[in-house]
Amino acid sequence: MDGIADVIGGGLRVLFCGINPGLMSAATGHHFARPGNRFWPALQLSGFTSRQLKPAEQQELLDYRLGITNVVDRPSAKAAELTRAEYVAGGKSLVAKVLTYQPEWLAVLGVMAYRDAFAERTAVVGKQDRTIGSTRVWVLPNPSGLNAHYTLPKLAEAFAELERVS
Repeated sequence: MDGIADVIGGGLRVLFCGINPGLMSAATGHHFARPGNRFWPALQLSGFTSRQLKPAEQQELLDYRLGITNVVDRPSAKAAELTRAEYVAGGKSLVAKVLTYQPEWLAVLGVMAYRDAFAERTAVVGKQDRTIGSTRVWVLPNPSGLNAHYTLPKLAEAFAELERVS
């Protein structure tokens, strides 16, 4: 089973980068497809989109100058199934993608994924010192329903911080 197609193009304000596709996303071809995932509600509540898009409407993100990709293309039931080598390789691939499309911001959805992909052991949620070409980097919490540390309101506020500066 391969990964799913990116929602990407030139002139993006923010390229959101998930960890890897879940099994439901891989089956449907839609990012953040599992009903418990809070990506789509957080995007709307934070002001990035005017309404809550459905995973099947992911291409509409381009109208908002937003896109989606993943650190690792391989689908899995849980991110814990991924290896550090997959994160490192994914980070290199992500850098190449960012240099090609040059979004204003890259937003990695998951601090552990960012730490592993970019060897930034002490990174925390928020703006990073790293840039990739002219692209600035921000780390957001993982919107998976498995991430109990962030309620939807807390997640939306974290997204809103990026929305205000982007």
